[in-house]
Amino acid sequence: MHVNFIKYKWLYFGISLLVLIPGVFSLIKYGLRLSIDFTGGTLLEISNIQSPISNIQDLAKKQDLELSSIQPSQDNTYLLRFKQLDKDQNEKFKSALGKDVVEKRFESVGPVVGAEMAKKALLAVILASLAIILYIAWSFRQIPRPYSPWKFGISAVVALLHDALVVLGLFSLFGHFYQVEIDALFVTALLTVIGFSVHDTIVVFDRVRENLPKMYNKPFPEIVDFSLILTLTALLLFGGETIRWFVVALLVGIVSGTYSSIFNAAPLLVLWESRKK
Repeated sequence: MHVNFIKYKWLYFGISLLVLIPGVFSLIKYGLRLSIDFTGGTLLEISNIQSPISNIQDLAKKQDLELSSIQPSQDNTYLLRFKQLDKDQNEKFKSALGKDVVEKRFESVGPVVGAEMAKKALLAVILASLAIILYIAWSFRQIPRPYSPWKFGISAVVALLHDALVVLGLFSLFGHFYQVEIDALFVTALLTVIGFSVHDTIVVFDRVRENLPKMYNKPFPEIVDFSLILTLTALLLFGGETIRWFVVALLVGIVSGTYSSIFNAAPLLVLWESRKK
């Protein structure tokens, strides 16, 4: 029995647009809520605290201090990261914590991920996208005519950009409504998502490439449908696992990557071939 995935390509594109539009709007209007890793800030190391972490967070909130993270260590010692904290705010904060609090360190720190590094990361993604197009075009150069290997490569990069925008847009919304900040781990997660997206799309396209010579007398949409069934079976057997905000980014990206590879990249390829004919 033939399962017709490609028949509903416009529905898949519509779902992608519905997911992308709120996130892209949020990115344009609100941007991303950056952590101390991007902005720099203040490190405060204090000990002899009897209050639980939740009380420290509540106290910082009451004093309108932007507390990015709390890292506990031995002997009731905590390393607190603030976006900005001057000496007067520091003294007031410590006094509120208790008279026995001991300050071990108070210093300003620069961003871990600076503007220059962010630019280099963006440039790396652009160069990687071009490399992916060239790699897929070269690897698929022997596919039967009139199919173009360049279209495979460009479709894979469109799926990659789709997944990156889904993750960035969602975290822009998280930042605006839930004050979720992005940090260096988020960059790691995003790069992992991009890598997964490319890998997943290449798996799908490789099945198409294998089936083109075997099913050359079949319509191109039917060949892609058959290839997607094989890929879906593999994805059902070998799924992945995930945890926390770092993992939320991975989870969103993996779901989006799987969706875009099957329901965006492949239908885009079919639509392109159909318009040519």
